[in-house]
Formats: sequence, C-alpha cells, structure tokens
Amino acid sequence: MNALENSQIRDIALAPKGHDKINWVKNHMPILNQLEDEFRRTQPFAGKKVAICLHLEAKTAYLALVIQAGGAEVSVAASNPLSTQDDVVAALVDSGVTAFAWYGATDEEYFGHIDALIHTRPDLFIDDGGDMTSLFHSKYPELLENIVGGAEETTTGIIRLRSMANDGALKIPMIAVNDAMTKYFFDNRYGTGQSSWDAIMRTTNLVVAGKTAVIAGYGWCGKGAAMRAKGLGAKVIVTEVDPIKAIEAIMDGFQVMKMVDAAPLGDFFLTVTGDKKVITEEHFAVMKDKAILANAGHFDVEIDKEALNKMCVKHGHTKPNIEEYHFADGRKVYLLGEGRLVNLAAGDGHPAEIMDLTFALQALSLEYVLNNPGLANTVHSVPKEIDERVAKIKLQALNVSIDALTAEQQEYLSSWQL
Repeated sequence: MNALENSQIRDIALAPKGHDKINWVKNHMPILNQLEDEFRRTQPFAGKKVAICLHLEAKTAYLALVIQAGGAEVSVAASNPLSTQDDVVAALVDSGVTAFAWYGATDEEYFGHIDALIHTRPDLFIDDGGDMTSLFHSKYPELLENIVGGAEETTTGIIRLRSMANDGALKIPMIAVNDAMTKYFFDNRYGTGQSSWDAIMRTTNLVVAGKTAVIAGYGWCGKGAAMRAKGLGAKVIVTEVDPIKAIEAIMDGFQVMKMVDAAPLGDFFLTVTGDKKVITEEHFAVMKDKAILANAGHFDVEIDKEALNKMCVKHGHTKPNIEEYHFADGRKVYLLGEGRLVNLAAGDGHPAEIMDLTFALQALSLEYVLNNPGLANTVHSVPKEIDERVAKIKLQALNVSIDALTAEQQEYLSSWQL
C-alpha cells in the first residue's frame, strides 16, 4: 500500500513544500548530518526493512531518510493522527519511503495504518508509545519471527514495554531510548517545555505573563513545562503524586498542591504525567471561566474528555485546535488539540536541535540491535558509549571542547584505597 494511492494525499504537488520543511530541519541537525554521511559509507542497514511509527513531521522525516541512506527499505506510519503533516508524508513518498498516514485519521484508520506497517514485515522498527509493539504481539505474533529488535521513544511506551517484559509477553529485544541521558535531559525537559508553550501560545494568542499555570506531573517533561511557564512570567502550581518530586518542585520555587485545590486557581492547565484521568469532573466543576486545558502526555487520556462531554450543555470549535465546552452555570473551558499532544497536534513539535539528539540515539540504537544478535527479549538501556557519542558530536557541532581525565585521575576515581 502506497500513501499516494491509499491516503488522502492525492497530489504529488504537496511534496515540494514537504521537502522544504525537511531541508530546513536538516540544516539544524548536525548529529544526524554526520550519521547520514557515515551510513552512506558503511551501509549498516543494507538489505534490511525498517519500520518507523513516530510523529510524521519534518524531523522524523529526516530520520527516516538517514536510515534509508544506510541502505534500509523504510516504511512509516503515524504515532498520532493529529501530528501528521501531509506535505511531509508526500515528500517521503517522493523520496522512496512507503508511508501509511494522513492528518486527522480516525481511530480505525490510525490502527489500520500501523497494521499495514507491520505487514511490511520489517527487520527492525522504532515505536512511539508502544502501539506498534502492542499490536505486533497481540494480533500478529507470528510476524515477530522476522524481527531482530526495536527501539522505543517515550516514557509511556517504556512503561508498557516493561509491563510486557514483567509478564513474560515481550518476545523481542527493545531499546529504551527515552531512558538515555541525552534523551530525557534535553528532549523531555527542554523540548517539551518549549514546544508545548509554543503551541499553546500559537493556538490561543493569549498572554501567559501574570496568569497561573498548573503543571500536572513533575517528571522531566513537567520540569521543562514549569520552567518555561515561569520564564514566560506565569505563576506556577505543580500537582504531583510522588512525594520526592513534590519536594523537588517546592525547592525549585513552585507551589505544590492537589489538583482539586489548583483547579479554581489555574488559567492554563498542562498535563504531563502519562497517566489517565488526571483532570476530571470534580476539577472541571470548580475551574475558572475560560480556563485553557492542554496535554503533553503521549495519549489523549489525561484530560477526561468523556466527563467534559457529559458535563457540557454546548460544545463547538471556536478556531482551529480549540474546542469550547459550555457548562450549565455559564462557565466555559477550552480544550486544545483534542487533548492530544498539544506540541504536535497544535504545533511543530520539539525544536530541531533537540530532536537531533533523540533521533541520533534512535538510529544508533537500531544499528546496535542489528550488530548484537542474540539480545535477550526484554527492555535494554541505550549503551553508555552511544549516549556519550551523541553528546560528543553535539559538543563538536557547538564548537565546545571539554577536559578529559588524566590516567592518574582515572586511577584515583577507580580506587578504593587511601
């Protein structure tokens, strides 16, 4: 199945715009630039099929082309129906990549695209949130025999993978890319922080300064979201279930309270927990009139849309990516991007320089899986040498030099004797 034959993308004229987007991010992704040159020479994926289930925008497209440059036959599908950019998909198809995706796919179409991706019978794959991995194991276990292994992008996906591994259900080795330091330090914190607020401000065109932002969750994504809200001049409240992270948020200068106590105070709400029903009916009941609701967790389950629909007396769209819910008492609240990842559903996602780090990890993790046959069928960490290699290439791109330990210093640090 080819995207130009079977999706809503019917006109190859979309491709030039997509190529322009890809070329723009390519100019700002020096790590992938270096890997592309290396892969062209070494052809690590020659004769292999690679499937990619990620948000289909320009940065992901460049990753696909880098892997293709390494000799792979590449196929892609979307990990979110609202983050797909049709012109970028057209550009990928124009470049010889098989694509199963279009913007605004229904749930049935979305899973149908992943189904089609699985049926390309890949040797390796990249997943984002675990949908492809889960579908592979639950619906097509016989096709897992072809799989050498894969890599997972997100916290949410890794939680699902570890659950599968604990249950003995995971039948292939998977690399936990999200757990690499060059991923969560930068992608989760700086990427989510900037891109989420970029999307919120672009979509609403409202001022943040002087208002109250409620950040649900103080993991690495929550840290970044709170930091950026503070930088924009907002008063920041953090809600948490982890007592240690709650103390950390307090010491970082933020108020911490229960969501039910924060609900009447917030002007903006941003969920980044990875869990379901973080903001529910009891919170909607006491929110300010015109409160803005957004989610930056992987799935659209953190804000209880079912409760919103049950409570509202009127529902409609005020402008693109903004839904308006009217309550019986005259209040209304606004939901951005259908409660999906706001930074991608209503924006362009993380900055290119940030995704350069993450996608370099993805490409090198696939190469590692391929070069290390016989890995156990469980969740593996990104090898330290890959993590550090990505960081070193990034420093070179920044024209930054750092010190190195002397032999005497290394010996001192490895010795227990006085």
